[in-house]
Amino acid sequence: MLKKLNLSSRITFILKCLLISYLLTTGLLLLLALMLYRFGLSEKIVSICIIGIYIIVTFLAGFLAGKREGSRKFLWGLLMGALYFSILIVVSLTVNRGIDEVSGNFFTVLLLCCGSGMLGGMIS
Repeated sequence: MLKKLNLSSRITFILKCLLISYLLTTGLLLLLALMLYRFGLSEKIVSICIIGIYIIVTFLAGFLAGKREGSRKFLWGLLMGALYFSILIVVSLTVNRGIDEVSGNFFTVLLLCCGSGMLGGMIS
């Protein structure tokens, strides 16, 4: 079933998916902060949880985008992962005021976001 959607409805849907993704990220990071405060988690566990949050959220965004579009699902998932990552990098560069802090895990997080978004799109 091929749906013909106009450009404005696609852009609106992509922005809604990104908004949902970042709201979910905010909620999960707040939950992680509460767990860090309550249980005194180590830095290694917190880093693993942050990576898990990136994977879960971009997978969900890719799944929603692939479900909506119906064709070329993996490309829509990849697009959602790449857009999520690009906003994440812009915010990180703004907060850190430089590329020194961001460059260490740049490609790892890029691959995780794009890969999990694409996987979400393929599964939908």
